[in-house]
Amino acid sequence: MIGPALFEFFGAKVGSRDGFGYSAVMREADFIWTPEALNAWLAQPGRFLPGNQMTFAGVLRQDDRDDLIAYLLSVTTDEANESEKL
Repeated sequence: MIGPALFEFFGAKVGSRDGFGYSAVMREADFIWTPEALNAWLAQPGRFLPGNQMTFAGVLRQDDRDDLIAYLLSVTTDEANESEKL
């Protein structure tokens, strides 16, 4: 598996998803995933959380990060999934 599922990702504690083998750095980190935290992660993953094992260079352009975060917010929340059922 490449990474944990992103449904209900925002508001979750980092490294807390069952069924995924997080690195020690991720398990021991102490923050909640917010759009702001994800923006910092996407900008520079290695600098945001040194020692993490994710091989991801980041997303350089702020506009691209904003678009990605907006998309994730729209498809990974209960509200988004509830509106699809209507």
